[in-house]
Formats: sequence, structure tokens, C-alpha cells
Amino acid sequence: MSISSEPKSLRKQIVINLQTSQIVELNVGGEIFTTTISTLKKHPGSKLAEMFAGGQTKPQMDSEGRYFIDRPGTYFKYILEYLRSNQVPMQCVQNVYKEALFYDIEPLVKQLEDSPQIFGELVARKQFLARVPSYNENIELMIRIARAEAVASRQSSVMVCVVKTEEDVVKCHDALNGLDTYKKSVVKFGPWKASPGISDLLDCIKMDVEAKGYKISFQSYVPERGFRFKSSDYLYKFMFTWW
Repeated sequence: MSISSEPKSLRKQIVINLQTSQIVELNVGGEIFTTTISTLKKHPGSKLAEMFAGGQTKPQMDSEGRYFIDRPGTYFKYILEYLRSNQVPMQCVQNVYKEALFYDIEPLVKQLEDSPQIFGELVARKQFLARVPSYNENIELMIRIARAEAVASRQSSVMVCVVKTEEDVVKCHDALNGLDTYKKSVVKFGPWKASPGISDLLDCIKMDVEAKGYKISFQSYVPERGFRFKSSDYLYKFMFTWW
């Protein structure tokens, strides 16, 4: 029996089934994927579902007639695997999480946020750094100072003062009075009210600067003879290596 001879309501359902099972090719950032419309529309409300729902939000086409999505294809395979089998990726979790947010696949976003990698970043580290005044601004200031001092040099250094308590702020200020050559370029972090200590913040600074592509190390500042304070409690030298 042909589709045309079926009752109207059944004919409509057959057409819908044919449309949702339609095989399509996707060009995602230059990588080619083959899947079905029904897989892409698995989660209503996601950007992928909207793209292939026949509404106003339609994907572009590449020169070969494939649907084009201008996102990293490297991580789309994990998105597609989740849509096909509900398998939550265990690799490249941070990057897949960004893609899940972009495509607005809410169930995957929630499951990834429960993973140790994302939970630790969002709930633990980010919440801690949110309590450190001007943390992101200070990271950018460090980079600007290091770049300004990098002319014809293999390395440049940035002096950093880290204080956890209000009492340490006063002590660090007194220590800095003995550092005339560094006063104008010292970047100050703290104080903050959270359990992580100074070593934890130093690790965060190194991690976030390295995430921007810089090669960096740090050590306690060793003062000249006659320095009146134990500067290693507050002062650190961050070294940027350029080549």
C-alpha cells in the first residue's frame, strides 16, 4: 500500500516519521558528521533542535550542501554521542561543557556540572576566587607589567603581594616600604574570607595565567640583607619566560 492510499492522519504521521529519520550531513568547524534529524532534535529547546525544527533559526549550508555550524568539530563528536546514547563524555570535559552550554542541551549541562572536573572548578575554585577582591583584574595587570618589561629579554618578573587577613595587609604594606624599586609595580591580592590559604591562591594565579598561554613560575621573594621583615610570608616573584 502506498502512502497516498493511507488515511490522511496516518499519511501525515508517516511523513513526519520520514522527516525526523532523514539522514543529514553536518560540517562542524570543518569536520564532517552524519546523523539523523531525530537525533539532533532529541532535546526540544536546544539550539540544535531549533535549527532543524523548520523555524526561523536555520543552519547555513557549505559549498557541498552540508549543514554548517561554526563551532569546534573536535568536541561535537561528544555532543553527538550524548544525543545518540545518553553517554556523558569523560574526556575533554571542560571543552565539552562549553559546547553543551552553547547548544543549550540542558540535561547534558547538568550532568557535566556534577562531574568532578566541572564541580571542582565551578563550586570550589571559582567560588573561592570570587571572594578574592579584583582577582581577574589583577591577573590582567600582572600580564601587562610582564609584557612591558619583556623588551629584549628572555624573562620578565612581576612582584606579587599576597595577604589573607586584614592584619597581614598592614604588615605587607610595611614590608613594601623597604622595596623602593618595586613599589610601583607590585600587584596585590587579598585579603579574603575563605578556607584556602596563600599557597592555594598562588596555584590559582599560576593556573589562570598559564591558561592564557603564558609560561610562568613563581618563588618567594628573597630580600636584600638588612630587610626588616620576613617577606616570604607575603611577597612572591612571578617569572614570565618568553623564549
